[in-house]
Amino acid sequence: MNALQIPYQLLADLIVLVHGAFVVFAVLGGFLALRWHRFVWIHLAAVMWAATVELFGWVCPLTPVENWLRRRGGQAAYPSDFIAHYILPMLYPEGLTREVQIALGIFVLLINLSIYSWILRRKKTHGS
Repeated sequence: MNALQIPYQLLADLIVLVHGAFVVFAVLGGFLALRWHRFVWIHLAAVMWAATVELFGWVCPLTPVENWLRRRGGQAAYPSDFIAHYILPMLYPEGLTREVQIALGIFVLLINLSIYSWILRRKKTHGS
């Protein structure tokens, strides 16, 4: 590894952190809407993107960017997407299957439907 590769490796790691933060925000960011209502539209867009990527089996644009940075930094890129590479190994010992990917997309939608139902019920109760 030489000094010119280090910035690429750091940027790739930053992409992983941003990607991970986005996943957490997409899954649980509805709770921010309880406190800050301005987050609702940003969060709903994030949920729709995350669910669409999972349901249709797309690769998030951050994954190829991270892989490109890793190759430029002298590291090996990984052959799968972010979820399969970082999240699934923590949850499942096997690789990402299409069924699991669809289940993850549905999971994101269900969690957020629950959160927003709670918000709407709470708003209705406090608003009347």
